[in-house]
Amino acid sequence: MAFICLHDKQKIEKLLRRNIFLNIYAIGDLDPMFWPYTQWYGVESGDELTSAVCMFNGPNAPTLMALADHSTVSAAADLLRDITYLLPYRFFAHLSPGLEDVFDGQYLRESGEHYLRMALTAPETALSYACKNCSGSSEAVRMGRSDIPQMLELYARSYPGNWFDPGKLEINRCFGIRDGDRLISVAGTHVYSPEYGVAAAGNITTDPDYRGMGYGTAATAALCSCLLSKGCMIGLNVKAGNKAAIASYMKLGFEQTDEFREFTLTKIPESLK
Repeated sequence: MAFICLHDKQKIEKLLRRNIFLNIYAIGDLDPMFWPYTQWYGVESGDELTSAVCMFNGPNAPTLMALADHSTVSAAADLLRDITYLLPYRFFAHLSPGLEDVFDGQYLRESGEHYLRMALTAPETALSYACKNCSGSSEAVRMGRSDIPQMLELYARSYPGNWFDPGKLEINRCFGIRDGDRLISVAGTHVYSPEYGVAAAGNITTDPDYRGMGYGTAATAALCSCLLSKGCMIGLNVKAGNKAAIASYMKLGFEQTDEFREFTLTKIPESLK
């Protein structure tokens, strides 16, 4: 069955909401803020989409979002094979298990970092934790433009590979905790779309001198409380080997729902095939 380029948000959303947490980033990309940066490809059966993938053309290298559960991975693999010739020379890719080998012979694969997708399936737990920490030394407060210099300093110390975009701070949500005048922990969002009712927490870090004291959990709890008040379902990505972060998120009511690997793909020149 031939693939098509997709432009109908409603059709795409209907497919993605069959597995909301797996597709929480992709649903967020339907938001007017992100939609212009996306290219969508899919396969239809009758009037229904049966498979779809998204290429997000952000400020860094393009990122292919190709996530599927066990029931749709075969269809996703077929779709990826069909669109390979349309893909850039070099791009990032988030690929579900079973999709890693699709590009063999066409692209070189680098990295392969293993990530877990976690979903806030017990929001009452996060709300309870946030309430317990709404005053005192671990109180988290909303970050604003005046906090950007301190945030950049904290990220440089504790999370140099972050995806923090200062220009989008005011339209996203970010909470931080201070020890005196020193910013020691922050939790923000990669995706925030009240219109589509989804958010992806990210750029979460704590100063190395303050780790293990619960500050990251408290900042994330405050963030989740804010996002829940806007009617958002919440997910996040975490490296599979980051046991401390995983334990922190589980304490707030998150659970693992899916997994994927992140690759850098570079096209193999014809002369080397």
